[in-house]
Amino acid sequence: MSSVRLVSSRDDVPSSAKPQFKLEDILDGIVKGDCVAALDALPDNSVDVIFADPPYNLQLDGDLHRPDQSKVDAVDDHWDQFDSFQAYDAFSRAWLLAARRVLKPNGTIWVIGSYHNIFRVGATLQDIGFWILNDVVWRKTNPMPNFRGRRFQNAHETMIWASRDQDAKGYTFNYEALKASNDDLQMRSDWLFPICNGGERLKDENGSKVHPTQKPEALLARVLMASSKPGDVVLDPFFGSGTTGAVAKRLGRRFIGIEREQAYIEAAQARIDAVEPAEANTLKLVASKRAQPRVAFVSLLEAGLLKPGAVLTDAKRRWQATVQADGSLAHDGEQASIHRTGAVVQGLDACNGWTFWHFEEKGALQPIDVLRAEIRKTMAVAGA
Repeated sequence: MSSVRLVSSRDDVPSSAKPQFKLEDILDGIVKGDCVAALDALPDNSVDVIFADPPYNLQLDGDLHRPDQSKVDAVDDHWDQFDSFQAYDAFSRAWLLAARRVLKPNGTIWVIGSYHNIFRVGATLQDIGFWILNDVVWRKTNPMPNFRGRRFQNAHETMIWASRDQDAKGYTFNYEALKASNDDLQMRSDWLFPICNGGERLKDENGSKVHPTQKPEALLARVLMASSKPGDVVLDPFFGSGTTGAVAKRLGRRFIGIEREQAYIEAAQARIDAVEPAEANTLKLVASKRAQPRVAFVSLLEAGLLKPGAVLTDAKRRWQATVQADGSLAHDGEQASIHRTGAVVQGLDACNGWTFWHFEEKGALQPIDVLRAEIRKTMAVAGA
């Protein structure tokens, strides 16, 4: 990808404006301006995933000090300050409505927050039609202490993952890829990562943090690996220091950032320009079994991989069934599918016949599923 571009300043775009940007003109770029006005200038149904890290409205009351009286570098920036909960709710509703319009029907949105705001944002999400799929807890390995000692240490943040509609179909969830990366265990909804520090934390020439709430790239990587595919368009309406863009570029996704603070834009541009994208051949996802083409058992006969009269058995050779010319199995005077026959012989309600039934080859038993894999290979070649 080429260097990230500053697309345009949109501070003067009214919220009622019709879309003004062409998608190809803003991909892998940063739109400077107010998030709602900039979102209103994007085309309908144009992005696959939204990751939003909005202001948390922390409601800080005065300076926070450590026990040694040193001042804590807390989030006291003007963009995190709202006059009231009602003002914050109105802001949340405005940007979420604008985000919902640009999200594809099968797209999803992630919103991250703390106890200060995430429950209010979640209610607004539901009120305007989003459908919550999961809440995911980011548990921090190195959270900031509670210096006043009057509350529990705040050691996590919450992400809401939602589809655009309750009946949304076909949204991306890379279940098999996540499971493979998690030692073949289902990926849980509690994720353990350190907060952004060390060399990853962007600093200015004075050694101060460029952005007070910079998120770790590992967190964004899991978000994008879970809910997007290479080539998908990822939108971040609160781009900040550009973590979403940096991870998207590295993982072969396209991105659009929206940010109004020039200092953040400059830091994000330099950061993303330095990212080396991963090789395309390393970005292939573990194939979903549901996404693989359906193969009928009779296809094995049609391809000559099995013949009528072949005897199949279970892995322990307890039961046998004979392959019929119509693609059914015969056992004890009854004919049925490979699945139904497998269930009947075991006295069960259901059975996966592809893994239950085996054929013998060179004295060794193999599941008929390996023959189905051969059929799928030919189908892949034909479709290439």
